[in-house]
Amino acid sequence: MPQGVPPTPPATAPAATARPPFLTWLRAPRPEASAGVWTYGHKPKPPEDPERIPGRRLLSGALIAALCGWLVWSLLWNGYLGGYWLWPLDLLTPDSWSENGEAAYVVAAYTYYGIFACVIAVIFGRVGHWGEVFRRYVAPLFRRAWDDPGTQPDGAAAHAAAHPETDPAEWPHLRAAGAHSAADRLAAEARAGAMNDVDHARIERAWQTVRAGRNSLAAFTDTVLRHGAAAHGHPSGARDLPARTAHHDLVARQVRIGTAPEDLRNPYHHRGVGLALDPDVLGTSLLAVGPPGAGKTGRLVRPVVESLCLQALAGQTAVVAVGPAGAGLGGDEAFDVVVKIGRPDSAYDLDLYGGTTDPDEAAGILAEALIGDMAASLPGGDSRRAATALAQLLGPYRAAHGRFPSVPELRELLDGSKTAVGALRDALEAAGERAQARELEARVRQSGAPGDAGALLADRIALLDRPAFADFFDTSGDRRPFSLRALEHPLRVRIDLPERGHAEASRMLARLVLAQFTECAVGRADRSLFACLVLDDASHTITPEALRGIQRLRSANAGAVLTLRTLDDVPDALRSGLLGAVGCRMAYAGVTTWDGARFAEVWGTEWVETRDITDRQIISDEPFTKVLHFIRKVVTGRAVTTQSVTVRKVERERWSASELAHSVPAGHAVLSVTSVRGEGGPPVLVDLRG
Repeated sequence: MPQGVPPTPPATAPAATARPPFLTWLRAPRPEASAGVWTYGHKPKPPEDPERIPGRRLLSGALIAALCGWLVWSLLWNGYLGGYWLWPLDLLTPDSWSENGEAAYVVAAYTYYGIFACVIAVIFGRVGHWGEVFRRYVAPLFRRAWDDPGTQPDGAAAHAAAHPETDPAEWPHLRAAGAHSAADRLAAEARAGAMNDVDHARIERAWQTVRAGRNSLAAFTDTVLRHGAAAHGHPSGARDLPARTAHHDLVARQVRIGTAPEDLRNPYHHRGVGLALDPDVLGTSLLAVGPPGAGKTGRLVRPVVESLCLQALAGQTAVVAVGPAGAGLGGDEAFDVVVKIGRPDSAYDLDLYGGTTDPDEAAGILAEALIGDMAASLPGGDSRRAATALAQLLGPYRAAHGRFPSVPELRELLDGSKTAVGALRDALEAAGERAQARELEARVRQSGAPGDAGALLADRIALLDRPAFADFFDTSGDRRPFSLRALEHPLRVRIDLPERGHAEASRMLARLVLAQFTECAVGRADRSLFACLVLDDASHTITPEALRGIQRLRSANAGAVLTLRTLDDVPDALRSGLLGAVGCRMAYAGVTTWDGARFAEVWGTEWVETRDITDRQIISDEPFTKVLHFIRKVVTGRAVTTQSVTVRKVERERWSASELAHSVPAGHAVLSVTSVRGEGGPPVLVDLRG
């Protein structure tokens, strides 16, 4: 697609979520963090201290120690404990000082009082852990007030003004490369409020093409000087989405999906931190399983699609979102291409053959869509025979007519219609295509033979040969078909599947899009863009061939996001393989115990420290001790016991099937991520509402 320069619309659009000012967002520190952690404003936690005193107990102990120290000092000062504590003062000072009331005695006395008070404070301070209270609660306040200027009003701006060479708003990497005029123009646009986060990410992407040698520095500088923050625009001319419903950080290419609560089941370094998704983890693909109403679409799919659309506007990503009509994946204005299958108001059609001109490739993709879910029950246990049968028709038809057949034409050929087959045979003879004519004759001979897939294919393609789809899957060129071959461009695509009355056709089309996506994403010549397929409700879509395609996406800078109501919607033989093929796994509240067992198996076990406490009754032979034990038993109602503690390490499941099914609160999910670099993370309980 041509890289046109759009007109300059407003830099920001109305948003559903509050966003920080652009310069504040840009200058915010983003420390290194493990995969899946929201880096904007993230502060790494100190190393875990097993002996760390809980905050409530620490503060209450410090307060009690302070009260006790004050009580002791009050009793001493008022003489209730006698005057022995003044003996050192009397021994070290002459008697004449105290008898004559000299000023030296007054100074010495108050110095002694201060020393004694300090001794009491040190003793009770150690008992009450006052030093720990200072380090944990008081010292951070001073550090935030004096050592971190970015947390104060205008502090980040003041810090940036003092260090312009490190201020990202001044574009120091452009200045280092000699593009001072472009950096000055962009910095002025940022200060004037004419630049937003999408503009910044898009221009950074254009600068990467300069560094990679695919664009010249002179052309980059000239475009920036002419168009400012609108330079190197998206072909649609858009510079932002009409509305945002999630928190995004386009510097780190992250979208925040929730917060890890302070739960003991969460790893220490993940407690209380935000969790996010980005292309680095989506490149390993994500599977989310949860019952209807658990929040898969609203709290996962919609934010991810929104983030990928923003990155597409920045020239970094191509996204294809697939779901039932009205699923809430985003408004029409947020996408470049909207395919509404089965609806007459759809501006685009869907290419049934994925934009390929190879009959064998087209036959393989179409066979996967039509009978991929039942391939295991076919002769041979796969769809190869069906692909061969389709290729024996698609190849001759394309050779005779220069295009692939439409759905009604393909159905007639698969049914073995003598009229359709005879017309195709005559067209091949007229074109002199003898090799393709032999292919057609082979199909005619096999038609009706035992094990032939032609009749089954005809029955399946009939689901698409319905009046509701009469204006779709056109191959004559009268409509604008969308092909997934366009994944080399930063496109935002939404495909609405027909749901009511066409459930089986919707599943076939979902398998078709998944097969085309895996084939086209892997076959791209330019893989610099991250390509992502978001499939909301992948029920009856996972097949052995689809599983192999998902595994290939990781090396092709592509990924898939799949949601399921239950793993029962996947063939039993493929469930473990699916969980192993994806790098990110998400189990929502309300999953069944059977689904939880699969997740527990893939998340494995870990070594934990357990404490076994045993109570043993104390039996004494001493009369006085027996009396004391009897009195204590009467008062407490329990026998006098002593406790023995046994500490040992045992291997336990990180999350058991029962915990996943019954202990995950509503609005929460358990998420584990793996990056394309191989950095894995433990399963973490996530509050999707935070």
